Amino acid sequence: MSLTRSRRAPSGPPASPARLDPADVTVVTAEHCLLCEDALAELGRRQDEVSLAVVPMDTPTGRELVARHRPVMFPLVLVDGAFLSSGRLPRRKLDKVLAARREAGTRP
Repeated sequence: MSLTRSRRAPSGPPASPARLDPADVTVVTAEHCLLCEDALAELGRRQDEVSLAVVPMDTPTGRELVARHRPVMFPLVLVDGAFLSSGRLPRRKLDKVLAARREAGTRP
């Protein structure tokens, strides 16, 4: 007596991992700000991971964000609406926030 195993064909295309939407990153900038330019350049290199919004500090939205978060320096950087930094963009901290967001599978 022989035993055979039956194999079922997959019923459809293989499941693809869920793709997380890019993180919403808001950068409030000041004129002639070298740290702002540096942050925008770094975030531009991460365009697959982030959806970038640049807000000048002298606009109504910029003034409202500055009043709410009180940055000591510019740029003011928010990820999904939450304060990340002011001043020089902390790349390792940004890496950790984006990694935690990927692991969670949703926005924090």
